[in-house]
Amino acid sequence: MRTIDFSKIVERAWHEFGNPKQLVSILDVSPNVSTNYVFKLIFEDETELYAKLSYFGQFNHFREDHTIVNTASSLLPAPYQHFLANALMKDGELFTFRLKEGILDAWLVFYEPVSIKQKLPRKLQEKHIRKLGRELASFHKVCTEISPKLPKATKTLSFDIKDTLALLETSERQFEYGEHIGFIREQCQLFLTNMKKFGYNTLPAIPVFVDWNIGNFSIDEEGHFHSRWDYDWFRMSSRVMDFYFFSRVVSTLGDRTVFSYLINPLLEERFLLFLQEYHQVFPLTEQEIHFIKEAYRFFILNYVIKDGRYFFHEIYANKLRKEACELYLPLLDKTFDSRKILQALNL
Repeated sequence: MRTIDFSKIVERAWHEFGNPKQLVSILDVSPNVSTNYVFKLIFEDETELYAKLSYFGQFNHFREDHTIVNTASSLLPAPYQHFLANALMKDGELFTFRLKEGILDAWLVFYEPVSIKQKLPRKLQEKHIRKLGRELASFHKVCTEISPKLPKATKTLSFDIKDTLALLETSERQFEYGEHIGFIREQCQLFLTNMKKFGYNTLPAIPVFVDWNIGNFSIDEEGHFHSRWDYDWFRMSSRVMDFYFFSRVVSTLGDRTVFSYLINPLLEERFLLFLQEYHQVFPLTEQEIHFIKEAYRFFILNYVIKDGRYFFHEIYANKLRKEACELYLPLLDKTFDSRKILQALNL
């Protein structure tokens, strides 16, 4: 698939968009960590745009996600009115281009550039953790307020887990997962059971971006969110879906280039401090605290085991999947105790 000249698809998409601005160059600025591509478009008047291209997943989900993100971008109030990038519209709707030729099925959306300011340090000090907890709470609060005005999402957690269960019946995944396939099936069923147990469907669904590593967003001089540009794992779900990656950001180890997805960051005192600050701004419920465990289980099942091949290089994807089955998920049920968080928040 990488032998295809995707820049030609970008060029065709721009032609179909119908803007007369003369395109001078198309630069591949992809992070090269997934099957998604990012291209920088430079025009004769020296203005710029970005194209996000993908051939992973389903086109209708891609269009749905970016439509919701774009609507959220237009509805977010100050100080978040410029936090998300604006996508290009045509005839009152999000413009998407899809190309189906032979085995190729690819699609893209155009985005305006976002302003990037400061990145968080690799290892946070206590003052950073406190500020970050309050800032995420403020952002989640306004996301909750605008959510009733957003387009309805069809992609749900249960949809993705049931999709995983269906994939387990294919010969390709049976060969790929080997001896772990029974364990993966059990974990999927356990997640679906616990969704009902903790009443997940009664929790408010808001825009969550899941992957909050420090390379995906910038802050201003006062530590407020300034811009966010990676929407690969965006979905409408409970706000606790964002917590695991923030636990990694505030962890003792900090941001690392060689990483794992252990449960450990969720167990650290630094994460409790983060949640205590968050809770003061946008109080959490006991029900949500219990669901943190299941949000982590979903992340491992969906983004590491099922779709890891699309987000990581093959060797690393295989390594993470093996660790998920032999380490991450077995440790989850042995070590995570929501009572510790409930006590810290006086719930």
